[in-house]
This record gives sequence, structure tokens and C-alpha cells, in this order.
Amino acid sequence: MFELSSPPSNTPPDPLQDHQIPSISLFSMEPKIQLFFSALCVCLVSVYGDTLQTYIVQLHPQGVTSSLFPTKPHWHLSFLEQTLSSEEDPSSRLLYSYGSAIEGFAALLSETELESLRSLPDVVAVRPDRLHQLHTTYSYKFLGLGNSSNGAWVKSGFGRGTIIGVLDTGVWPESPSFADDGMPLVPKKWRGICQEGQNFKATSCNRKLIGARFFIKGHHVSSASPSANMVDEYISPRDSSGHGTHTSSTAGGVSVPMASVLGNGAGVARGMAPGTHIAVYKVCWFNGCYSSDILAAMDVAIADGVDVLSLSIGGFPLPLFDDSIAIGSFRAVEHGISVICAAGNSGPLQSSVANIAPWIATIGAGTLDRKFPAIVRMGNREYVYGESLFPGKRLPSAEKELELVYVTGGNSGSEFCFRGSLPKAKVQGKMVVCDRGVNGRAEKGVAVKEAGGAAMILANTEINLEEDSVDAQVLPATEIGYEEAVRLKTYMNTTRHPRARIIFGGTVVGRSRAPEVAQFSARGPNLYDASILKPDVIAPGVNIIAAWPQNLGPTGLPEDTRRVNFTVMSGTSMACPHASGIAALIHSAHPGWTPAAIKSAIMTSADANDHRGKPIMDGNKPAAVFAIGAGHVNPNRAIDPGLIYDIRPDEYVIHLCTLGYTRSEIFTITHRNVSCSGILKMNRGFSLNYPSISVAFKQGMKSKLITRRLTNVGNPYSVYSVQVKSPEGVKVSIKPRRLIFKHINQSLNYRMWITSRKKTRTKKISFAEGGLTWINAHNSFHRVRSPISVTWK
Repeated sequence: MFELSSPPSNTPPDPLQDHQIPSISLFSMEPKIQLFFSALCVCLVSVYGDTLQTYIVQLHPQGVTSSLFPTKPHWHLSFLEQTLSSEEDPSSRLLYSYGSAIEGFAALLSETELESLRSLPDVVAVRPDRLHQLHTTYSYKFLGLGNSSNGAWVKSGFGRGTIIGVLDTGVWPESPSFADDGMPLVPKKWRGICQEGQNFKATSCNRKLIGARFFIKGHHVSSASPSANMVDEYISPRDSSGHGTHTSSTAGGVSVPMASVLGNGAGVARGMAPGTHIAVYKVCWFNGCYSSDILAAMDVAIADGVDVLSLSIGGFPLPLFDDSIAIGSFRAVEHGISVICAAGNSGPLQSSVANIAPWIATIGAGTLDRKFPAIVRMGNREYVYGESLFPGKRLPSAEKELELVYVTGGNSGSEFCFRGSLPKAKVQGKMVVCDRGVNGRAEKGVAVKEAGGAAMILANTEINLEEDSVDAQVLPATEIGYEEAVRLKTYMNTTRHPRARIIFGGTVVGRSRAPEVAQFSARGPNLYDASILKPDVIAPGVNIIAAWPQNLGPTGLPEDTRRVNFTVMSGTSMACPHASGIAALIHSAHPGWTPAAIKSAIMTSADANDHRGKPIMDGNKPAAVFAIGAGHVNPNRAIDPGLIYDIRPDEYVIHLCTLGYTRSEIFTITHRNVSCSGILKMNRGFSLNYPSISVAFKQGMKSKLITRRLTNVGNPYSVYSVQVKSPEGVKVSIKPRRLIFKHINQSLNYRMWITSRKKTRTKKISFAEGGLTWINAHNSFHRVRSPISVTWK
């Protein structure tokens, strides 16, 4: 299943909320949206809602019956004609016809009709529609972009000529981040459109935002009516929740001077690839993102001519043959399109990482070294550190000392500050302490304000620990970590009349260690494939400032009447478009590279250390590879990696055979009819040429041979030597230890023997990690690093 991120008020998703959503979602927390149903869809839901469900029907691309029909849509309809009763119009049940991402269609079917359809010739697989939920002024500087006349921006022409397709909640085209001043003409290869709809005209697109479409059929027939207090949704590519506007501008927004959130984080806002063109595909609505709509968008995006697909969408991991995003992505990669996906916000839960297909770049989230201090001075003159985007520094009244109150007891949820749970008599004019979790962070601020509270302290619980996602709350407020929350509550419990004031400190840059792993970022190991380490890398995903629609306040809540052009959000949804923009830069600099080569460049150039040269931290311990993969993205090194690990689509098929996938499962994923027994005989000892290395020792297994192939994309004559850091309890031997490349694009192989020194039954460790680095003898800039992960099962 999949997940979308959400709006700033709820981002990153609190674990208590996330773990209750078994669906596809945007990887940040999303504002609620009101959807107006068309008459047709209202009819379908009301008449058939108790018996019909949306299914994705996958057909054989060379089906024997397809030649009998003039077009593919006619062929698709024929399956419904054979399945439905003669009185019914089959076109009323057909939602989408697919031809690029998969061959097949999405349709409404009853269980009886489903069983009848499964038995028809050329039907390969049938999957129920799944609901997925959604999983900057400074981050480009943090990543080193713009600091060099010879860096990634200059080498790539700022990403010019490349098209990023963003699947999300749509776009607010009037945002200054999508202005086209100075943008080149739309690439001739572009075949997309600017689809008109509610409050969205064809003229809403320009040379920056070159295309926009919306896909709603799966959502229409599957979703219950939204509640009355939700933000009105637009039946068009226009964004009403903010998530898609934020992610699109992060990936490729143009330079916008004097950007800030209510005066905080002020600076020039730029996307990772400000010279790229953006195409938006709206697939996510008030209830999330349905796989039938996502697949329809991927199908069209492939045909439109995008170079990069960015999906801040996902959930919990699925087997690849049951994962529509994985299946559609394989077809995209075959067409030379890089697919970048969010890892998910279910961290630090082990094996929670989503979007695990080896042809997808899976992105976790890290922090920046930018802080927004809002310190609490308690009545005993001790201080508690917190952060906030409320503009209190310019409002003296916001720093007034107030009585502290923490309302507990009963079953109203008052400790979480649910709306209606706070008695006005107890909180009027006071500073209210609210525990984080269950409801959205900004919703708590609205609840306090409605009850008459004057200020709020949002206190992390043990689940969130010291994570410091900030919000532009509707009243003076700050968020404090778990340890600080314990101190604050101890003071309150030992003081008859506890009081406090919040001291707002504005924006502070460069004084804290970064990057660190975000607490919410989903973790490995890979649930379904121990030989592929996921996530692949991490990228900035905490407190990211980017573009925002003018129909919403900075919290994304209907009650917030303020209006801004930018706001802050957190989530792997925010990390994903950073990597998508970097992929676009690499594509512009190296237009002939494959998606695997681009991903290899991002992974092997990633940093394992923070900006102070110390190991990236995950809470109070060094981050493991299951949290950061190959490390934190470094675009200036990724644009010129020296060597790459390339992978052909055929090699992914061989890899699926090594995992024991059946012929029908592999056909479902790849549209390739293969005999694994024959393939494995011809490829004995095969290892997928992945940039990271992961080995799982099962009982009785002592050694593993790994092969890898490196391709020279640096200087014509290059010599590389290997440095190895062996995981604890493991011996690593590599032959040869020196690679001599004599020309560009030459490929050389090396073999690696990984031998366990632990006795399986008596060992005390279940996991160890190390790494290997190929270092250019004449150019220290080219250091090609791969993490090594070893587990004992």
C-alpha cells in the first residue's frame, strides 16, 4: 500500500496517526479536502456501492484476442461485455484504459463478475484498487548548490531541457515559484497537455509549468462523501491542499527573492533544479490517492515524454507483483524515465520502508542545520528549548508570561487538545500544554485558540522523542522534545502556580549538527528482498519551506485565514522532490544516462558523515544503513561521480528469478514471458549490479560471492583502488583490488567474497555493516562508495 505526505499542520505524520492508515498516502500530513462528485459517480456509488469495487485488470500486451478489435480501448471493453449482463452498458463500468504503464484497464466489478472475468483469455492479473496516502529557501544552500562556479547547477544548466513529472495533489499555477521568466521554450519532445477544469484554464500553464492533468475516476467511485468542514476541492489540476504545490516547487521551482513564512526562514526560494520544466499529474484527493488513478497518470506521463517521475506517495511495503507503483515504474524505467519515490513516514519502525522495487530510487528524510528557536522560560527561571514558526519575535504581546495549564483526566482527549475537549474555564487566557499525537499539530493550536487559550506548548511524547518539526501555528506556540517535555511537566507538578513565557528567536542557521535522520523516516531492512538495501539515500525532509496555494493559510486548516506564498512542511514527501530535482540535474548534464546510472551517481556520491565530518546521527546513536542507505545526497558530487553501476532492464528480470518469483508474477511486473530455470542456468551466481551491497546469511550459510560491474564516466584514463571497511564478524575479500580504465564508458568487473566468521547458532549479533570505496588514484574528488549490509537470519 502507499502513502501521501500531509500538510504543514500535520507534517511529518505523527506515528500514532500514521500507523492507523493502511493505505496509499502522501508522505506528509494532508489537509482535509471537500470533493464535489459528478452526477454519474454519485449514481454509481449510490446504486452499486454495496456490491461493486474498483479492480485493475492487467492483460497480455500481445493478447491473442486484441487483433480482433480496432483499438485497445475497444479490446478492453470487450472483457466487460463478456462479463456483464446484456442489459448493462459496459462503458459505464470502465474507468481507465492503460497502454504505457501496463496493458489493461480499471473497472467496477462485483465479486461474481470478477470471477467470470479472471477466467477469460489474455487476463494476466487482477488487483483491487488500493488507497495510498501522501508520505525551499535554504535546502539548496545546505546541499552546496550555488556555492561553486563549477558545481551541479552550472554543469547541468540548472536542469534545462529536462521535464519532471510530479504525481501529487495538483498545483497552484499562480505561485511565483512557477513563473516562466527566463525559461527556455517547451522541449519539442513534450506531448502533454494543460487540461482545463474547475478554476484552471489551458493558459494556466507556461514555459515552467508545461503540463497539468487530473485523474479522479478511481477516487470518485471509491470514496465516501467528505465532511462539511473540509476545504473545497477543485475538480481540475488546481491544488487545494498545498502538498503538490510544495513538492513541485521543491523539485523545480524558479528563484523567488524575499521568500519566507511570516518572516521566518527568509531568503531566496529555489527548487533543486530551477531550470527544469514541470508537469503536474493530480492523483491525490481528500481521501488520498487510489492506485487506479496513479497508474492512469503514470500511463499518460510515459507517453507525454517526462524524464523524471516524482511520487511522494506510498505506505507499507508490498510484494512487487501486487504493487501498482512498482509495476508502472518498471515500464517507465524501460522508457528511460527515472522514478523517485518517498520511503514513507512509518519510522522508526523496522522494515517499514515502502517503494522497495530495485528500479525505484527510494528516499528517506534528514534534517537541515536551520532552526527556529522558541524557548520556554519557566517561572523558576529555567529554560526549555523549543521551536516555532509563529512570528512572535515581532509581536511583544506573544512573549507575555502566562499561567501554565495541562488538562488531563476523563475521556475527552484533553491532553491531546482535541477540539471541544478543553473547558474554557480552565484554559481562558492561559498557556496550554498539549501532548503530540493522534490529531494534527496545528489542529491542537486551533483547539486551544477556540477554547480561549492565549498560547500553547506542544509536547513530544516518547514516540516522537526529540523530533522538532515546526508549524506556523494560529497562536503563540512552540514545540518541545520529549526530554524537555518531562522537565516542563515536572516543574508544573511541583509548583502550585506554574507560569512560563515563550521567547521567539527567529531563524538560526549553521549552529547545529546536520544532517540527522528524521525520526519519522521509514527504515529497512527491505521486507521482501534482503539483497536490496532500502532506503537508497536520505535527503532534506524536515522543516522544508516551499511554495503554497493562496486559498490556504500556512497551517493548511480551514480556520486559518492568513495567506502566504510559502509554508513549511516535513515528511519523506519533502525529501523525495529534492532527489527528483537532483536526478533532473544529472539527466540534463548526462542526457544519455539510464535511470540506473542516475541513481548510482546519487548513491555512490552520498555522504555518510554530517557537515562537521562526524557520522550522521539517528537520535542518540550513529545512523545505520537501514536508516540512511548509502547516505545523504550530495548533488555536486553526484553530477560527476567518476564511476557508475549501470543496470539494464533485462537484469532486473534475472534478479526477480533469483528471488523465486513465478513466471506469472514476473510477467505481471515486467510484461516479459520468461523461463527462470533457463535464465538462471545461463546466469549462475548472478548478482544485480546494485550500487549498495546487502547479504543475508541463512542458517548453515557461511559465504556469499557478489559480482559488480563499474563503468567509467570520468576521465578517459582512470585508475581506481579499493578501500574496504569489513562489517563486524565478516571477512570481505575483493579481486581485483585495482581497476584500470583506458577509455570513457569502459566497464570492468570485480568480485567480492563475503564470509561470515560467526557461528549461526551462537552468534549474538544479527546485523553488521561496513562499506567499500573505489578511490581515483589521480583525482581524490572521485570516491565511489557502497555501503555493505550483512544480516544473519
